[in-house]
Amino acid sequence: MKLHELRPAKGATHKRKRLGRGEASGKGGTATKGNKGGQSRAGYSSKFAHEGGQMPIQRRIPKRGFKNNDRIEFKVFNLGQIDQLVEKYNITEFSLETLYINNLINQTDSVKILGNGELKSKLTFRVNAISAKAKAALEASGSTIEIVK
Repeated sequence: MKLHELRPAKGATHKRKRLGRGEASGKGGTATKGNKGGQSRAGYSSKFAHEGGQMPIQRRIPKRGFKNNDRIEFKVFNLGQIDQLVEKYNITEFSLETLYINNLINQTDSVKILGNGELKSKLTFRVNAISAKAKAALEASGSTIEIVK
């Protein structure tokens, strides 16, 4: 056997269909793309959410309610929860940094303190917001409060 005598095994290769090269090819004329229209043209790409002329789903479904883009989403902690967290994580300062270090919040979260429950320990609070009931309870317990923006 010589290099110029090498050939693929019988049936291993197939002739490529030459689409749109006359009627004799068996796929001439429309090249298996059907008759006319956008999909038979070169460079066709379907638009996102295009449903072929049917009313799109985002227009069929009614709009409801109101979404406030200026809403601030807080991660909420009650006074009763804070006591448990102080015992579990040995927290002396209740701030965004200490909460993030202990994996209680994400780095971008805002924290608000609510007044449900009782706080037994005296702490320093550095949070984004605090309710009036919680503020009164913290001041009565002798804790210091600093609002961080």
